[in-house]
Amino acid sequence: DEAVWDHSTFSHNRERLFNAGMARAFFERVRMIAEWQDLVSDEHFSVEGTLIEAWASHKSFRPKDEQEPPNPGVGRNAEVDFKGEKRCNDTHVSTTDPEARMARKSDNTAAKLCHMGHVLMDNRTALVVDVELTEANGTAEREAALRMLKRSARRARSLGADKNYDTADFVRACRTLGTTAHVAAKKSASALDRRTTRHETYRVSQRIRKRIEEVFGWLKTVGGLRKSRYIGRARIAAPLLLRCATYNLVRIGSLNGWWDARHS
Repeated sequence: DEAVWDHSTFSHNRERLFNAGMARAFFERVRMIAEWQDLVSDEHFSVEGTLIEAWASHKSFRPKDEQEPPNPGVGRNAEVDFKGEKRCNDTHVSTTDPEARMARKSDNTAAKLCHMGHVLMDNRTALVVDVELTEANGTAEREAALRMLKRSARRARSLGADKNYDTADFVRACRTLGTTAHVAAKKSASALDRRTTRHETYRVSQRIRKRIEEVFGWLKTVGGLRKSRYIGRARIAAPLLLRCATYNLVRIGSLNGWWDARHS
């Protein structure tokens, strides 16, 4: 029966409510609902990382030692020609979002200023059990995977992943934690051998781990995280956590038949 608070209260408290700490607390509460309903196991998981495009343009990616902006006096949105110019993260930085890094999905795609989001998924129900946001670099996926494994899946028996995780250091670190790394084996110089790949559980992990792409697909289309609306990882982490929590709520509803009952 209390009066509804004024809409301006939401704006005044936005920074206090939408931060990484509060978002993680909300995410963990939603995960607790799944655990209470026995929808999350503690045995088999999958991990994957994805690029989240930063709120910064190629024009903002300038040499670190540049003293003044190019074409002074032309305007803030002047034409810039990058042809023939060698640009990399070691020598250049974005003036809009200094934490963003130039990265690409594959050799056949264009490089963009990005951050990297990571998800740890339960294989049984495809629910997200942990989330990380890091710098986009070559080792971020494996480092984030180990952090999430220690934090949220300490008793995991297996961890499915793609070929980017097939390194001796990562496989060894997983074994130290008591987890078998079910990573996609490279054609040559793989860190796995027949002791792992001969088992049926390995083939099952490789099949199920691909479902994590459904999580990223939902986050980037329905959740609107294909391109960030915020600058800096501290501000992007909160929307990522909140959207993963929302994905879990939708998924829990599907597993419990809530949506079917509502339309029947």
